[in-house]
Amino acid sequence: MNMEVSGQEQSSEQLDLEDISRKISFLDKWRQIFSYHRLRTNNTTPQNHECNHTSADENEDTTGIPQPKGQGHLPSSGLCSIPKPSIISSKLGGFPISLAMTTKLRQILFGNTVRVFSYNWKKAYFRFHDPFSELAFTLEVGKGGARSIQMAVQGSIIKYLLFTRKGKDCNLGSLREISKKEQDQALAAALAGILWAAGAAQKATICLVSEETYVASTPDYSVDNFTERLQLFEFLEKEAAEKFIYDHLQCFRGEGSHGVILFLYSLIFSRTFERLQMDLDVTTTQLLQPNAGGFLCRQAVLNMILTGRASPHVFNGCEKGKSQETLHGVLTRSDVGYLQWGKDALEDDRLSQVGSMLKTPKLPIWLCNINGNYSILFCTNRQLLTDWKMERRFDLYFYSGQPSQKKPVHLTIDTHSHHWERDQQEDKHGPRQRFSPVEMAIRTKWSEATINWNGTVPFF
Repeated sequence: MNMEVSGQEQSSEQLDLEDISRKISFLDKWRQIFSYHRLRTNNTTPQNHECNHTSADENEDTTGIPQPKGQGHLPSSGLCSIPKPSIISSKLGGFPISLAMTTKLRQILFGNTVRVFSYNWKKAYFRFHDPFSELAFTLEVGKGGARSIQMAVQGSIIKYLLFTRKGKDCNLGSLREISKKEQDQALAAALAGILWAAGAAQKATICLVSEETYVASTPDYSVDNFTERLQLFEFLEKEAAEKFIYDHLQCFRGEGSHGVILFLYSLIFSRTFERLQMDLDVTTTQLLQPNAGGFLCRQAVLNMILTGRASPHVFNGCEKGKSQETLHGVLTRSDVGYLQWGKDALEDDRLSQVGSMLKTPKLPIWLCNINGNYSILFCTNRQLLTDWKMERRFDLYFYSGQPSQKKPVHLTIDTHSHHWERDQQEDKHGPRQRFSPVEMAIRTKWSEATINWNGTVPFF
């Protein structure tokens, strides 16, 4: 009898344990689901991606150096904010990346083959604000070094929407009224145009992630489970490259696509390692620089997007450095220009001053570097920089990329205002903080300008 009772108690305990195990398993499944969806807020187009718990993100600290499992990595729930990238078939027709290519890629980017992209870079991609909205023509930009690339591409998007596409008026209203399809067309055209210019108008190379891995880890090369799966596609016509990008746009604009990194890889392969070596000089041997646990783009990357050439400096032509070494600046005017202002910049440092090639582009659009933050200034009047009379009084629009900005800031620039109007504005802002950094950046181009913010509180 006692044996029967003992057997029943053991059976009951076994059932309880099995029931508890089932419940724990059930709760774990729901915990994963809730973690996944909680970190996908504001994503209006859910994708069929899974969280990759064995990805390089799991074994990487914020500096981009791979870490042993269980050390220095984000909790598993945090990893879910970067789903697997959009994957293409390995039979699509590209040629696979090799160990020699991945090694050169790492060297030109980081200066070694050990570092990999940090978390903020991996989650960066090209995503527009809602269609038919005040900011329908603008990209949502993130934090970190990828932001400067997103903003530089934003300049080319505005170029396409205002001055390249046919059948549309060049005004702010037309920018607000673009549809999802028009956003896609603008992004494809912008990316293709940048890559084509980097390829010297001869060839564009586009990198996509395939389903197969082509490069294994070696003692001298650390895998990131992404770069090693690249396929490269070469195009000898700009229109063919644009169509290919449009057909595979999800690889650049989808959450988890690593879209900004893919574009940067495509930019480098379009430019070629040989051309990059000729573009760079002794001051810049790699394209990214470590900063606060991540990586920032050096000027050569931004100039490559703006001009097609990876010039390390912003002055015109070539200059001699302190040791009489030759330093490479900008050789030609580009469609999109560049302005910069920093509160700690030295005005007498001629090598840091932006030259006329970038200050006066072919079209009135400027990427702005203001105290290290990137933004866009543009004018809807194509003739602004070709007719001096247009520069007397004109309107500019400013996009900062900050989440708090809900519409473009409308600025009115008067380059022929009377001195007492400028004095009144200086008195209003006080002797130590006379103008906002945005105004200071504009004055690097129009030194005597008075700027009216048209009711918007100036950005400080």
